[in-house]
Amino acid sequence: MEKLKEYFKRFFVFLAKLMLLLFGLSIVCVILFRFVPIPITPLMVIRMFEQVTDDKKEFRFKKDWVSFDEISPNLPMAVISSEDQLFLDHNGFDVNAIKKAMEYNKKKKGKKVKGASTISQQTAKNVFLWPSRTYLRKGFEVYFTVLIELFWNKKRIMEVYLNSIEMGDGIYGAQAASLYYFNKDAKNLNQGEAALIAAILPNPRKWSLIKPSGYLFGRKAWIIQQMNNLEGEIKF
Repeated sequence: MEKLKEYFKRFFVFLAKLMLLLFGLSIVCVILFRFVPIPITPLMVIRMFEQVTDDKKEFRFKKDWVSFDEISPNLPMAVISSEDQLFLDHNGFDVNAIKKAMEYNKKKKGKKVKGASTISQQTAKNVFLWPSRTYLRKGFEVYFTVLIELFWNKKRIMEVYLNSIEMGDGIYGAQAASLYYFNKDAKNLNQGEAALIAAILPNPRKWSLIKPSGYLFGRKAWIIQQMNNLEGEIKF
């Protein structure tokens, strides 16, 4: 019995040390990525593996980090307009949007789940975590969102978001998307092109800008309208 108690004691001591180590590493990574470009994300690795194991898919990996100042102001304006209009005002979470999403999902139980993730949450998920709807992953998302809001400023969060988010099958970031879809650098995107890129973000592998559908053009028009409404209010 004493040996068993000793075993459990050692196990819990080991577990506690491991948790402290992971906690420390997570903070170090967040601080490091405040200054260093993100080399690769878990989602990118997963997508590459999916392409390699699927003979029907063409292998594609396009990613080219550029600074915030090398991205047209139209693009951050477009993604804020379409994804998170309170981005500059909240501390990582849009409480009202979360409440509305919970009420919607409760009423529409069994149907498609409505999310309420802010750009900060999406950045935390894209950079540090894996795609999943489990409570465990959501818990980690909350944790990393708090960390990046604490250690990064909004400009850095947007810079990382625009450089790491999936913008097509095997296409990541503003520069890669701009070159692939419009044959120009991200700094030269006009309002319409930026709005089209923002339009596909909810489902970038389903919606393509190679042959945009009428639905995408409708989203583009709505996003441009929102961009015009927010003009002068978005400043980094």
